[in-house]
Amino acid sequence: MQYLARDMHSPAHPSDLYSIPVQFVKGIGPRKSALLDRAGIRTVEDLLLHIPRRYIDRTTVLTIAQLRRAAETGTGEPSPAGENSAAADTRREFTVVGEVRSFRLLGFGAKSRFLLVLGDRTGSLQCVWFGGVQYWKKMFNIGETLAVSGEPGMYGGALQFVHPDIDRMTAPEGGEEGRGSTQWVDALNTGGLVPVYPSGQELARAGLDSGGFRRVIAGALKTYGALFPEMLPLAVTEARRLVPARVALQSVHRPASRGDLGEALRRLKYEELFRFQLKLAMKRRMTREESGGIAFTVKSRLARSLVDSLPFVLTRAQVRVVQEITADMASPHVMNRLLQGDVGSGKTVVALIAMLIAADNGYQSVFMAPTELLAEQHFRTLRRLLAGSPVAIRLLVGAQRSALRRDVLEDVRAGTAQIIVGTHALFEKDVAFARLGFVVIDEQHRFGVMQRATLRGKGANPDVLVMTATPIPRTLSLTLYGDLDVSVLDELPRGRKPVTTVLKSDADMASVAAFVREQVAAGRQAYYVYPLIEESETLDLKAATVHYERLQKEMFPGLRLGLIHGRLPGEERDAVMGRFARGDIDVLVATTVIEVGIDVGNATVMVIENAERFGLSQLHQLRGRVGRGSDSAFCILVAKKWIAGRAGRAAARAQTPAADQGALAERRLAAMVTTSDGFRIAEIDLQLRGPGDFFGTRQSGVPEFRIADIIADAPLLDEARVDAFAIIESDPILARAEHRPLLAYLRSRYHDEMKLLDVG
Repeated sequence: MQYLARDMHSPAHPSDLYSIPVQFVKGIGPRKSALLDRAGIRTVEDLLLHIPRRYIDRTTVLTIAQLRRAAETGTGEPSPAGENSAAADTRREFTVVGEVRSFRLLGFGAKSRFLLVLGDRTGSLQCVWFGGVQYWKKMFNIGETLAVSGEPGMYGGALQFVHPDIDRMTAPEGGEEGRGSTQWVDALNTGGLVPVYPSGQELARAGLDSGGFRRVIAGALKTYGALFPEMLPLAVTEARRLVPARVALQSVHRPASRGDLGEALRRLKYEELFRFQLKLAMKRRMTREESGGIAFTVKSRLARSLVDSLPFVLTRAQVRVVQEITADMASPHVMNRLLQGDVGSGKTVVALIAMLIAADNGYQSVFMAPTELLAEQHFRTLRRLLAGSPVAIRLLVGAQRSALRRDVLEDVRAGTAQIIVGTHALFEKDVAFARLGFVVIDEQHRFGVMQRATLRGKGANPDVLVMTATPIPRTLSLTLYGDLDVSVLDELPRGRKPVTTVLKSDADMASVAAFVREQVAAGRQAYYVYPLIEESETLDLKAATVHYERLQKEMFPGLRLGLIHGRLPGEERDAVMGRFARGDIDVLVATTVIEVGIDVGNATVMVIENAERFGLSQLHQLRGRVGRGSDSAFCILVAKKWIAGRAGRAAARAQTPAADQGALAERRLAAMVTTSDGFRIAEIDLQLRGPGDFFGTRQSGVPEFRIADIIADAPLLDEARVDAFAIIESDPILARAEHRPLLAYLRSRYHDEMKLLDVG
């Protein structure tokens, strides 16, 4: 290996920092590097960007007498929070400097402990360690000077530090008085804001606990820190008032003050967000300039016929979005557009209009859904909307009978299937299209990047429309879909009334049932939704299959009830849903299989039992199943009494409850009662769950930033996006001299991705 040919600790070229294996850092070696690899730390760069998770404030150096007063009076409180989130996460500890006066081993076996007595002219301090006593016994010499740091406590009248951090000190001139920070400027554990690094049991056992990381990172900074590259153009760092990269790196690992720490973190966060936005800008440029797209003729007899046959008039938002999509379709460049729309805003009709334009041009379209149930629901919806139309629509899912699947595949190959609705089954090798020109991906966050690329590869640069019924907060949209053009359906169909949402406790079920009976007596229908299919032995949840019987016998003895859940065979589900849609079922008892795709205008009541067990986005989706007609609709959230009471009070005050048991459930329920705005709900959901879990799945392609937080650092995200897109707009291939360091960094750090982006 080339690195073995030179002194492994000698200075390297800056371009090496992204490629030098971490094992060549002093103090690491092969065994520790294998553990670090599992933690995602593989190179020198990875190690240098292993950012502390918090800091211990050891700026206060006391005499032992002062430390005793602090311990006795409880003045060792946490430091005031700084402006920066990471800087704010500091714990106040104290440091004293003194001589080792004695040390000894106490106790036997597992209960043994090592006791060291440190002294200065004002008193003495005990330092205690439990376990590893033989190690500690060899560590100290009588009379040497130590700086010890920790949280002080009193035990049997004696002042103690338990498991303190220690730095050896040269005895300063003038005794304990008048010490300056220069006495321990090179110490790792004392004299400032001391970093605490993320670690784990395996790493800690291998000597890479927080103290171990302080040692190896200090060594790496000494060898490589001055070589850390400055990738940002000077114009950006000056305009955004960012400290240099090397200064930021030094300050984040050993900040002189909270102010320096805040500036260092701001710089590193900005750079991380900037790099990501730069790749999105490149991808967007490449897509827009990509040749070989389909220039559709957008005047369509089929689309016109559909719009004329609809029992409603398109909303202004739908008309606007159709115009945005058709403008893309008429262009010779490939369309990549995201369509966001709240529950019931009419995305499916918009997508169908685009697919009919493709059909009129002789191209096939794919409508892709993440689950078979949702694909079947879309298939039924599209078939209903196309009733009487000559357009051939087929369904392709994994659970089809072999004969039916062969028949569908033949229609797809021959081109007689003009619209194909399906799931992941569309990715399979035996699925070949005659002329694929338009792709619709529903709830596309559930599909991986390579899956989407595979589907696109089955056509000749087809236009792509990705849709989501989960409104996406702006900050998340800029990271997930920053390379896409965005259309938003921000208007509900005419005549729609807002759904009245109320919160009830499980003690109110009799009154809830009475209200449902009133609605049914008036000719309406209702849903009862439960979180599980069967009773759980570990969770006190109600289950649809069990409570269906109770509802039928005890609460609605004269009404017609139906049951639907995900384990029912497809034919049975279709039959039940058909009966409910025809009005032959008064109350549909269900699990969350009805979360999306169900459209029964006569259903006016949604009762959600154990509502505290549902996610906020899921509750909002379920609420969207009612209010789809012109009648007033109601969503009744039923929760445990104590949660319902607290959430109700929080909603009335427009405040969030304290963060104790049930707090997240309370905040979700309070949000549901106070707003029906899907985008506002999405913002709250993002705050509660964080980016990685926003969609309920971590395979959604949400980037995991090492330093930045896209929620807390939203202003930085905006700045980074503006700057990155401006650079690519003015210098698409980063050919200017001031952009060459940036291009070199990207080529080295993101080699494979840069090839995909066709840069350089």
